[in-house]
Amino acid sequence: MALLEFTDHGIYCPQADVYIDPWKPVKRALITHGHGDHARAGCDYYLCTRSAHPVIRYRLGPIHIETVDYGETRLINGVRFSFHPAGHIVGSAQIRVEFQGEIWVASGDYKLEDDGLAEAFAPVSCHTFITECTFGLPRFKWQPQAQIFSDINGWWTQNQQEGKISILTGYALGKAQRLLQGLNPDIGPIFAQGAVENVNEVLRNQGIRLPKTTRLAQQTKTKQLTGGIIITPPSALGSPLIRRIAPASVGVASGWMAESATLQSFKADRGFALSDHADWDGLNSAIAATGAERVIATHGYTAQFSQWLREQGYDAHAEKTLFEGEVLETDLELE
Repeated sequence: MALLEFTDHGIYCPQADVYIDPWKPVKRALITHGHGDHARAGCDYYLCTRSAHPVIRYRLGPIHIETVDYGETRLINGVRFSFHPAGHIVGSAQIRVEFQGEIWVASGDYKLEDDGLAEAFAPVSCHTFITECTFGLPRFKWQPQAQIFSDINGWWTQNQQEGKISILTGYALGKAQRLLQGLNPDIGPIFAQGAVENVNEVLRNQGIRLPKTTRLAQQTKTKQLTGGIIITPPSALGSPLIRRIAPASVGVASGWMAESATLQSFKADRGFALSDHADWDGLNSAIAATGAERVIATHGYTAQFSQWLREQGYDAHAEKTLFEGEVLETDLELE
C-alpha cells in the first residue's frame, strides 16, 4: 500500500486517515496554502502553517483549524507529518510524510526564487516527490524578479507620462502582494481593488509589511487616480468599477505572459511573465534536490513532464488532481 494515494476526494494517507489539500469535504485536512483550489470549505478539521492560518481563516470562516511551525512534527497514528517552506505565497508549505522509514513529500505549489515575501523554498529529502508542473515545458524560463519589476515600473512611468492610469492584474492572494512589494511608490499613488485590499489587511495584521495602498471604491474620483497604478484581480477587469477608469493601460502579471498569443487573447496592453510557480529549470532543480527516485507529476503539463523525467532515469508518472495551478480565466481568490 502506498503511503499516499490519489482518490476522488484528494491525496489520502490511509495509515493516518488524513487528506492533503482535499477537493471534497473530509474529516481531517492538511493544507499546503490558502489558495482556493487547495484550501476548500467543508472539512471537519484543518492543519496548516502558522503564517498561512490568518488568510485561510479569513477565506473559510469559522472552521476548526490548528497550526504548526515550519519543521515541527505532528504525529498522527504513527505517521510523522511536517510542513516545509514552498516559496509560493506567504505560509505555503510542502508536506513531508514519514512512516516506517518511507518518506514522501507533497509539494503543493512552489517556486524556487526567493521573492522576499513568501518564506523561501527549502528542498526536503524523500523517496517519493509529488510535484506540481504548471509550467512543465522547456519554453517556460523566468527572468529574475528584479528585471520584471524594472519593466513594470518603467511601464507605469511611461503611462504616467502619457496621461494614462495603470491597471495591473494579479491574484488577490499572493501575486497582488508580490506586485505591491516590487512597485516603486515614488512614481505615484498605489490603489488596490477591494478583494486585494482585504487580503492586504489580513497580511498586515499578522505583521507582514506592505507598501501603503488606498482602497479603490465607487466614490474614488478619476482625478485621484491620476499618475497612479491599480492592483486588481484578473476577473475584476470587467467590473463597472474598473471599466469606468480612462484613459488607462492594462498590464497582466502571469507566467502565461511568456507566450505572446496569451497576451493577445487577454486583450491587455502589456504582459509581464511573473509567476509564483516554478519554471522548467526550477522544477528540475527542485526534484534533483530531493534525491527522490520516484516522482508523481500533478496539474500542468503532466504527461510531457513525467515523460521527460522517465528519460532522465526517474520512476515517474502523472496523476490527475483538481488543482488549478496558475489560470487566467478565473480568479480563485476574489471571494
